[in-house]
Amino acid sequence: MGRLEGKSAFITGAGGGIGGAIARRFAAEGAAIACADLDGGAADRTAAAISKSGGRAIALACDVADARQVAAAIERAVTAFSLLNVVVNTAADDDPMGDTVELNEEDWNHALAVNLTGVFLVAKYGIPKLRQAGGGSIVIVASQLGQVAVPRRPAYVTSKAALIQLARSMAVDHAKENIRVNTLSPGAIETNRLLKRLKTIEAVRAALVPLHPIGRLGQPEEIANGALFLASDEASFMTGADLVIDGGYTCV
Repeated sequence: MGRLEGKSAFITGAGGGIGGAIARRFAAEGAAIACADLDGGAADRTAAAISKSGGRAIALACDVADARQVAAAIERAVTAFSLLNVVVNTAADDDPMGDTVELNEEDWNHALAVNLTGVFLVAKYGIPKLRQAGGGSIVIVASQLGQVAVPRRPAYVTSKAALIQLARSMAVDHAKENIRVNTLSPGAIETNRLLKRLKTIEAVRAALVPLHPIGRLGQPEEIANGALFLASDEASFMTGADLVIDGGYTCV
């Protein structure tokens, strides 16, 4: 029996590298998956891959910064699978580069709307469904940059640090409802997202591997392993914590 057998999960950013890996891993462990993504086509591809492997999945086009879209997507997930046990937040904005003087207000607001308010909205509409199921687990993908800063990314590092505190707040508020809330903080993971600033994987590795004492970048499947642990009953005594999977980035 899989570690999530008989459960269902709502996963944002499920069309991306990390979100897709989490969705596929959860499905392999028996969960039915609602694959939500701003890019409906990407969500379709993840759901199709799960279905092809014998799992259950639906695709949902959803902008997590839009409350009405979030509420509707969660309702569709519950309609499809009857209940909701796990919520995973991986959706993140392609944050602009620049210091606080250079960054314009529109870009700042958009980054926080997706990275932070989007998680708030998914929790706002998802927690009542977890209550109905008798409890569950919320996993929020933050970042090692929620603990340490890098130049010229104030919106990103601020939003990721805020997610860690948001998770702690929700963990305290909902512990008595058997709802656990944890963050998962990856280091640099080899996904297409990294190619938006450095155009080849060789350039990405040259720039980022030296920052990770383990001597390589992470793989999406390694983050999926951590998310699976947090979502499963194996983490039943864990809430309000930040699981760092960063190859040692924050050690130095």
